Amino acid sequence: MNETIVSVFSDHVCQLGEGPSYHPATDTLYWFDIVNGQLLEKRLSGGATTTHDLGQMASAIAIIDEQRQLIAAETGLYVRDVATGKMTLHTAIEADNAVTRSNDSRVHPCGAFWVGTMGKGEEKGAGSIYWFFKGELRRLYSDITVSNSICFSEDGTVAHYTDTSTGLLMRVGCDPATGLPAGEPKIFVDHRRAKGYIDGSVLDRDGILWNACWGGGVIEAYGPDGRLVRSVAMPVTQPSCPAFVGRNADRLAVTSAWSGKDEKQRLLDPQAGMTFLLDIPVNGRFEPRVLIA
Repeated sequence: MNETIVSVFSDHVCQLGEGPSYHPATDTLYWFDIVNGQLLEKRLSGGATTTHDLGQMASAIAIIDEQRQLIAAETGLYVRDVATGKMTLHTAIEADNAVTRSNDSRVHPCGAFWVGTMGKGEEKGAGSIYWFFKGELRRLYSDITVSNSICFSEDGTVAHYTDTSTGLLMRVGCDPATGLPAGEPKIFVDHRRAKGYIDGSVLDRDGILWNACWGGGVIEAYGPDGRLVRSVAMPVTQPSCPAFVGRNADRLAVTSAWSGKDEKQRLLDPQAGMTFLLDIPVNGRFEPRVLIA
């Protein structure tokens, strides 16, 4: 049996590492320390981790083009100039609600962006999941406590998401042309009796969903029928979100967090908050570009 290799990609410690996204054209992984308002980046080939202070909480990034990125942040969607780092508000989301911030978000194959929000203190039902496409914004699901696991099938006909507080990973049909839900969501994975919580996910070309199990210390892989097909042990208890990385999208990067741990717990989890590479066979794919207009 081949031994799974888990290595530290970045030893920069995030309080709440989240939202990893890989840009193949520059071989760069981007991710966030949400609560400290930082965007981080590092080339897969090596080098230092660069930190950008954003001035507000932010959680997800998407590519618009080679010069611009779209950032899901505390008060809405911002266009970020890659060269200068300048952030310009494009579409406000819950900007008048000081309780909430952005959380898990991902681009549908058509270029639509599903954006999740949640309460900064995980206030019950304070968040929502939105659909953003070519400048239009709609709320898809409300009364969400912790939005997570947003991901899509390669052909755009299936979407997944969860409210982590429910322990239920949902599946819903999707219009491949618009990224809008089609039909009612159904339970894909019932995680309520398992250890840990459903956090961020990605869906590969084979229909395998790779989920970071917060509090469970594992990456769990589910087949198209929702059955657990693999569990990969992590060196941290709170992995938060995976992303496909590498020239062939055949590796996984995984963020993690020390948020919620006291000093003693952190001593027992010394790598909490670092970002990792998993050299396991995955048939991944790159994130689509987001269409903002």
